[in-house]
Amino acid sequence: MERAQAGRAEGAGGTHPRGEAEPSSRVGRLVYLCLQATREGQASHAHVHEIVGGLRRRGWDVELREPAYATTAHRVGLHQRAWEFLAVQWRVCTGPAPDFLYIRSHPTTLPTALWARARRIPVVHEINGPYADLFLAYPWLRPLAPVWRWLIRTPLRLADALITVTPELKRWAADETGVAGESITVVPNGANTDRFRPRRHGEESERPSWVPGTPYVVFVGALAKWQGIGTLLKAVRSTEWPEDVHLVIAGDGAARAEVETAAQTDPRVLYLGRVPYGAVPELLRCSFAALSPQVDPDGRAAIGVSPVKLYEALACGVPVIVTDIAGQADLVRRHGCGLVVPMEDPGALAAAVGQLWADPARRSAMGSIGRTLMEQEHSWEIRAAATHAVLLNVVGRT
Repeated sequence: MERAQAGRAEGAGGTHPRGEAEPSSRVGRLVYLCLQATREGQASHAHVHEIVGGLRRRGWDVELREPAYATTAHRVGLHQRAWEFLAVQWRVCTGPAPDFLYIRSHPTTLPTALWARARRIPVVHEINGPYADLFLAYPWLRPLAPVWRWLIRTPLRLADALITVTPELKRWAADETGVAGESITVVPNGANTDRFRPRRHGEESERPSWVPGTPYVVFVGALAKWQGIGTLLKAVRSTEWPEDVHLVIAGDGAARAEVETAAQTDPRVLYLGRVPYGAVPELLRCSFAALSPQVDPDGRAAIGVSPVKLYEALACGVPVIVTDIAGQADLVRRHGCGLVVPMEDPGALAAAVGQLWADPARRSAMGSIGRTLMEQEHSWEIRAAATHAVLLNVVGRT
């Protein structure tokens, strides 16, 4: 930890006003524990790797520890996943002790949290959702809900600082853990504004062969229960949906079968499956609007949402259509970079698609606002700078 303190004293890892990293000396060795298998094309993959890259540019020697199957395309069984959760933590706890430990919240990180406390290693714990997310993804765990809540809550209480992605989630974390508000920092999701950008003037780019030649709106992300996929598919069948507009869906998850069925029965629905991260910017740029129709299963919306796909679309200069949930709706209303519709209202969603399709000037203005906003306030470099500041603050306190 002396090295981390020395780095701070020397001003290591300073940032420009917009969050770009300045050249810096080494700050310290940080182990980033991520037991969620993040795969390219997923929002979690972008979040983890963009923050890791930003911290490295600020002088941190970051060692990302994740399950071995995270880098493979095939699915693994429950037993293999459980074994990997233990194996990854065993390697962390038996290897050289780091100056710092960063944990992305997961139900099984308690062993590493206890080890770090025993070794007096400072810990920052990142929270991306409430308990409800676990039970929505794995309903069969509900009978043991009190045990799982304890397993998730205890590492949060042991951490030196917490990071959440929305203000509402910060309040939830404070209530659940008893951690003082000053030890919890909101660092929302963001976008890589170099990779995700509008097409430059004079820049030619062919529409990818796997997207329709006709106008389309796009949904990119995990096909989870809270994403509102059912509402989206009903909206396409609504009389309010523009006849010549396609719906393109890219991603994978629990609602995949439902999406595949819709794509087979409705020629306006095109399902691409999981799309590589490098292909997403062009997919967004070729659309005239991006969608985030999230819903509220089990009261999940009370903690707000900060979808990566929202920031990436805006960074491409594409307006967004979102449902009225704290976080995404607040940003869109405040800055006028898209439209907000009620949750689970297919007709309103379809009508919003029609409004933007019928008004090119309006959607162009919204897209310009969104791009400027992402550059000035919501890039991953800015998020990495905020995370770096949290780490240095903990170093100063410990």
